[in-house]
Amino acid sequence: MAASRVQISCTLLLIGVLLLGQGQEGMEGAIACPQYCLEVDYVTCPSSGAEKLPARCNCCMTTKGCTLHLADGTQQTC
Repeated sequence: MAASRVQISCTLLLIGVLLLGQGQEGMEGAIACPQYCLEVDYVTCPSSGAEKLPARCNCCMTTKGCTLHLADGTQQTC
């Protein structure tokens, strides 16, 4: 009876290790996104010309090359 508990525990541990290892695949290119919001009025992107797009929190939420137009009149290029 004790031997079967040890086998079950070892099997569950092995499965857990395998699942944790699989979760790490593809994480090499992951970029952390900051958890803050700027006061953005609107966004412009080269692909949309002069069209004012809906505001996004920060550059992490927009396409690379777009510009955030902030409420204080400044701009931040992503």
